[in-house]
Amino acid sequence: MGCIFCAALAANDDAENLIVWRGETCFVMLNRYPYNNGHLMVVPYAHRPGIDDLTGEIMGELMALTQRAISVLRDAMAPNGFNIGINQGVSAGAGVADHVHLHVVPRWTGDTNFMPVLGATRVLPESLASSYSLLASGFAREHSVAAE
Repeated sequence: MGCIFCAALAANDDAENLIVWRGETCFVMLNRYPYNNGHLMVVPYAHRPGIDDLTGEIMGELMALTQRAISVLRDAMAPNGFNIGINQGVSAGAGVADHVHLHVVPRWTGDTNFMPVLGATRVLPESLASSYSLLASGFAREHSVAAE
């Protein structure tokens, strides 16, 4: 099986692949298996295993889109905080170890519940389709404001 990120880009169906924004060197997409509502991933177009394999230009946009993701999530979902991170390599917990990506997970005070512990299940009060609509429009709105 190929890379899920490269396949999502090649499909050219952003809604189906949960891509909420395409930048110059990186894109932003919802995680299909989120830790929380609004769990985004910022992904370089370049298929590289680590941040040390990325150019300065790509790293710059990776960080700029991370800032933008936080802003969009804050406006759209009003979280109390964020977990932001990169799991680089299988031993570090990377689910897709050969294509580095950065996770932006919105958090709310008290957002953990008993389901993951007792039922090995995550409960999300919003569907991915709803999150996609909300966040894709937020990225578009942020882009128009920045362009003015």
